Amino acid sequence: MLQPLLDDHGDDLNVRRLAARAYFTSAQLGRARQALEQLVTDLPDDSYLRLMLGRTFQRLSLHEQAAPHLKVAAAMTPEFA
Repeated sequence: MLQPLLDDHGDDLNVRRLAARAYFTSAQLGRARQALEQLVTDLPDDSYLRLMLGRTFQRLSLHEQAAPHLKVAAAMTPEFA
């Protein structure tokens, strides 16, 4: 369902966020990681994207890579701690 939307509006940040959330929720962790890494590069001040990227790394058992993103997300939004 996402592919036509990504094909037509792949540069739209909200479409990219939606895709990343869908990949994360459906455990397509490789796709989630790729989408979230690019989004975090483009939007380094988005705490929710950092939280999702950190959780993605955790689900991939990449705990060392998860830690910095989770710390930044918690510092930016204390509810994420």
